[in-house]
Amino acid sequence: MESPIIPLNDKIVILPQEEGEQQYGNIIIPDSNSERPEMGVVLAVGPGRISTDGTLIPNRLEVGVTVMVPKFGAQVVVVENETYIIAGESDVLGIIKKKEK
Repeated sequence: MESPIIPLNDKIVILPQEEGEQQYGNIIIPDSNSERPEMGVVLAVGPGRISTDGTLIPNRLEVGVTVMVPKFGAQVVVVENETYIIAGESDVLGIIKKKEK
């Protein structure tokens, strides 16, 4: 899926995953906790941030990875009836590794 939003600076666009109990490896994230982190797939990544000396520090995240962001730390927007999360790269709590079979 292509993002309808083009992020600027160190921002990323995330497509949230559906609610419900989710399991990643040995980590089970229950549905009952309303303050749990949001998880989703990165759809678009901005170019990065500018350092104090004027050089570009590129984002380390890539399109297609699954990430966790705080429930109340990121901006939720709706574009064309689809919900997206916009967060800074520094807001990302972690990257979810794909389960090896």
